[in-house]
Amino acid sequence: MTYSVAVSGASGYAGGEILRLLANHPDVEIRTVTAHSSAGDPLVAHQPHLRSLRDLTIRPTTPETLSGHDIVFLALPHGQSGQYTDALGDAALVIDAGADHRLTDAADWAAFYGGEHHEPWAYGVPELLTPEGKQREHLRGATRIAAPGCNASTVSLSLAPGVAAGVIDAGDIVSVLAVGPSGAGKALKPHLLGAELLGSANPYAVGGTHRHIPEIQQALRSAGAADPRISFTPVIVPMSRGILATSTAPIAEGATDAQIRDAWQSAYGDEHFVQLLPEGQMPRTADVIGANTALIGLAIDRPANRVTVVTALDNLAKGTAGAAIQSMNIALGLDETTALTTNGVAP
Repeated sequence: MTYSVAVSGASGYAGGEILRLLANHPDVEIRTVTAHSSAGDPLVAHQPHLRSLRDLTIRPTTPETLSGHDIVFLALPHGQSGQYTDALGDAALVIDAGADHRLTDAADWAAFYGGEHHEPWAYGVPELLTPEGKQREHLRGATRIAAPGCNASTVSLSLAPGVAAGVIDAGDIVSVLAVGPSGAGKALKPHLLGAELLGSANPYAVGGTHRHIPEIQQALRSAGAADPRISFTPVIVPMSRGILATSTAPIAEGATDAQIRDAWQSAYGDEHFVQLLPEGQMPRTADVIGANTALIGLAIDRPANRVTVVTALDNLAKGTAGAAIQSMNIALGLDETTALTTNGVAP
């Protein structure tokens, strides 16, 4: 069976990455691409690297345009996709790459986003630990999926094994992330100009204000944390893609070094796209660019009594679009790895 697909937000970074990955998917036909201000333009005028899709023209993003497809991807700014989801009842599968359907708590939505809180959907991080095992079990047969925030999934995947195994204290987490500016979207903003970025590292959303914090806490509660608390500091650095997240947490009383490492090895030893590196090795963002891979390095800092987890992934691939398509594959009963690669692009 071939599934017809519509992708909204096709002129943006997330929409473009969804299209790049779907273009190599043998079970889908990209039939419609939509956007707002760029409607009427050829897709390649905004995504010139997508040469196999050069015959597509961007159409206006309306419920009428999106309806009638088997699968709809919404790659819209936060707060905008909810207005379309109620009108897409005829779509067998809708996947939202924005935040509108990620949070289960309306109070968290009000505090960090504001506006109407929409129904939470199945969370699109298949490898995330849950009381039932892994989140992929909730994705099988799902018809509505919320793709994750890239920073949130990076930190959640970093720490969930330690939380679930009880070898770290989730009440004192510190995460500092080096993040490529593509995570902020394609809209023209002065602080994202090359002249402002090159040669500089710029912290943002400091002091508990970043919108991905409640998403991380929600994921860690799902892994077993009673009251996760996190100091979260993202820093924009001059690389177009990638996240390098360094997260630390206190070692739980009595946890041995072997138990700590076994927690991550047990969680990810059989996973295809989340890989724990050998002891003593740390990941680089350069090794995951273009891949649906998260690489994790683990260090046990006994003098500080903390576990340090360093995770690298491509924010547009595994962080957003790759996670969305991996979740789509699971929901449809396809091979989970279809159209996704573990191999990065180098140099």
